[in-house]
Amino acid sequence: MNKTLTEKIIEWIRNYFKKTNGRKVVIGISGGKDSTVCAALCVKALGKENVIGVMMPNGIQADISDSKAVCKILDIPNCTVNINESYKALIKEVANGLNRDDVANDTKFNLPPRLRMSTLYAIAQSLPYGGRVVNTCNRSEDYIGYS
Repeated sequence: MNKTLTEKIIEWIRNYFKKTNGRKVVIGISGGKDSTVCAALCVKALGKENVIGVMMPNGIQADISDSKAVCKILDIPNCTVNINESYKALIKEVANGLNRDDVANDTKFNLPPRLRMSTLYAIAQSLPYGGRVVNTCNRSEDYIGYS
């Protein structure tokens, strides 16, 4: 990313938070490029103390060390919320509600991202004065409805 574009994005983030009285950023940290870049831009714009990283494995996540490394490098407050029990319970309740033994594979695939977004909003609303959830989706994820 060129320096001028980076500076414009940082300024946009600052202005948005000023206009909306935003105080804290809540961001899902997967350890991938999208969430890492978004978190780094927010840190530059708002300060590391105002960016909260949230790791949300679905059970055991083999590469969670990448997420932890991002939080450590950026020196941001962070927490881990394992969504696995919620995932399993909701799959079971949906199947029961449909009087079936199981749910569609698409449901199993699409439910974790939606639980993660709900988790981010729950954390943001639980902060003193509230927080703003940062969308880390890329264009292809926006296109298919994950944003």
